[in-house]
Amino acid sequence: MNYLPVIVLGSGGHARVLIDALLLNSVKLLGTTDVVPKNMSLLGVSYLGDDDVVERYSPSEVCLVNGVGSISQPYLREKLFKKFKNLGYKFINVIHPFAVIAADVSLGEGVQVMAGAVLQSGSVIGDNVIVNTNASVDHDCRIGQHVHLAPGVVVCGNVCVEELGHVGAGAKILQSVRVGARALVSAGTLVKSDIKDSERSILN
Repeated sequence: MNYLPVIVLGSGGHARVLIDALLLNSVKLLGTTDVVPKNMSLLGVSYLGDDDVVERYSPSEVCLVNGVGSISQPYLREKLFKKFKNLGYKFINVIHPFAVIAADVSLGEGVQVMAGAVLQSGSVIGDNVIVNTNASVDHDCRIGQHVHLAPGVVVCGNVCVEELGHVGAGAKILQSVRVGARALVSAGTLVKSDIKDSERSILN
């Protein structure tokens, strides 16, 4: 990878996992930011200050990584992404070396594909999406902006997960199902039919 130096927004567990992947890809890291720092150093990468630190650098000097995770709808991730995009900054994709991505998969900006994740042919992944550890997305799926597919999620073929959805750890979505915008799929759920916008799934 050949990127400008990178600042990671966030200093918690998700940021640490991203930093590990970035280091494996030999990306130069300037440091992390956070309103309330959770760690002053992550894997040797220092805390720089709150998010305003970013604006000391021109968008032509640095790239960003959204290191904020989510355990429900990823509204804070969306807010950070939009704030810095509006200021002209670019978010890089973070792809762990042990992720598998088919050649024709379309990736948006700021996508994060973690260790053991699989993205199959024909799928489209929107901006600021997390495909977390060991999650799999089968053929011809569409994953909307700011979605988080948590660890171990299985998304079967021709599924659509609309923007700002959260699919909890170990959930399985059967083929051709639509998960609506801002919907929450609980961990371990088997989703057999469509979920409406802003609806919370029921564990099956």
